[in-house]
Amino acid sequence: MASLAVTVKGQVTLKRDLLQHLGIKPGERVEFEKLPGGELRVRAMRPSGTIDSFFHALDGKVKLQKPLTIEEMNEIAAAGWAGQLDGE
Repeated sequence: MASLAVTVKGQVTLKRDLLQHLGIKPGERVEFEKLPGGELRVRAMRPSGTIDSFFHALDGKVKLQKPLTIEEMNEIAAAGWAGQLDGE
């Protein structure tokens, strides 16, 4: 079990091995859930898309230098389902 010190500002820095265990990379967010008995549940916050954001990709607001091929679209979709896409 890891033990961490709390700073004067009330902050805690998670060690690298804990972040790696959660699958969190620099710039990503962490989610906390308060549990009974003074416990917290910590987990990586995963981005969730909305149907509106999907349609914005189709309404001309996203400009590509060249259209994507079907193969490129399939690779992106497969990476998204596998949770391997980089953050926006």
